[in-house]
Amino acid sequence: MVCAISCFRVPVSIPASASHPIHKLVGHAFRWAVVALLCASVALGGCDLTGIPGSDTGIGAQPGPSPTATSQAGSQRTPTPGWTQPQASPTAGQVVVEYERRIVEVVDRARPAVVTVVNRIEQRGFTAEARGSGVIIDQAGYIVTNNHVVEGAGPGGLEVIYANGDTAPAELVGTDRFADLAVLKVQPPVPATLPLGDSNSLRVGQTVIAIGSALGNFRNTVTVGVVSGLDRTLRDPESGVNLENMIQTDAAINHGNSGGPLVNLSGEVIGINTAVVRGGATGDVAEGLGFAIPVDTVKKISSQLIQTGRVARPFLGIEGTAVTPMLANYYGLVDERGNLLDHGVLVQNVLPGTPAHTAGLRPGDVIIAVNDTTIDEEHPLINVLLDYQPGDTVRLTVLRDGRRLQMQVTLAERPE
Repeated sequence: MVCAISCFRVPVSIPASASHPIHKLVGHAFRWAVVALLCASVALGGCDLTGIPGSDTGIGAQPGPSPTATSQAGSQRTPTPGWTQPQASPTAGQVVVEYERRIVEVVDRARPAVVTVVNRIEQRGFTAEARGSGVIIDQAGYIVTNNHVVEGAGPGGLEVIYANGDTAPAELVGTDRFADLAVLKVQPPVPATLPLGDSNSLRVGQTVIAIGSALGNFRNTVTVGVVSGLDRTLRDPESGVNLENMIQTDAAINHGNSGGPLVNLSGEVIGINTAVVRGGATGDVAEGLGFAIPVDTVKKISSQLIQTGRVARPFLGIEGTAVTPMLANYYGLVDERGNLLDHGVLVQNVLPGTPAHTAGLRPGDVIIAVNDTTIDEEHPLINVLLDYQPGDTVRLTVLRDGRRLQMQVTLAERPE
């Protein structure tokens, strides 16, 4: 048996006072006993001394070879009965490589379906050009983008640039400023399409990819981030419209990315990028605050625009905010049993002459259901109402000072 010990040292100290020959003999005997024990360990398969890196103390550690490995002496170690060869787990490097490969694959599939939208605006004799992004959603040539990207377009003023640089004139099918969505159409064939996913299944922390024409010039720019938040509400300072149920992401979104897709790692569109917050009234600079319209809203709106060219939105006539545990605790919003609410919409204002006013809704009421659909994070009021048409009568379940009420409301059409 050969025992390699040059790479592994065990310091053995003998007291300085041990100068007596018997002490020296004991010291030498102890050292050789340690060496013999280590060599015996090698022979028994306990460790492989030649493969252990040194540490600061001269002693290292790493997993030894499998029980069926051959020692340096050439002997075959027999595995313990019932022992199963463990499956090697992927290393951190392998996980990162697979993650990056997945992103690259999704981007390669998605980019041909993303276009630059060019809007040539003519007003009072002046011509301006605005650029944004869009995504082709079917082979018939329909493209989803933002309303603010195509706003003000004159006849023949819209054009798209494909990923390969080719251009095509685009027809405006319809817009909905309340959702900041628009649908364009180009003549087929189209280079590619992207499937629409499911935004209800999104989770905070999920990886997402934003693709678009950053600054209107850099086509198919790709940024990667996570879902930072759900059910966000943004107020458009120009139109006064609240954009509700928005997806917040830290994937970088720049001017020109508007209208482009937010994609998951399955290559599905889960949102349409629409806004980025740069700073507030305090002068603070915001970083990583991008927002996208959830794809479930996109499906409903784009379907109506393709079918009729417009969206007949039902109108209740309230201003409200989603109930959260923090909001419920602050305002003391409770159910019939006195438990704090964790869902619903708190009515902040009731507009005169509207269906809500006629039905008797008051500020401070909490709408917790429309017919049999509970109003919660996955079913916000704005999306639930999209299931109905103006003129439909619905039953509202309302909590008022902890008392449950039922109200019948006939929906009107939202005024432009």
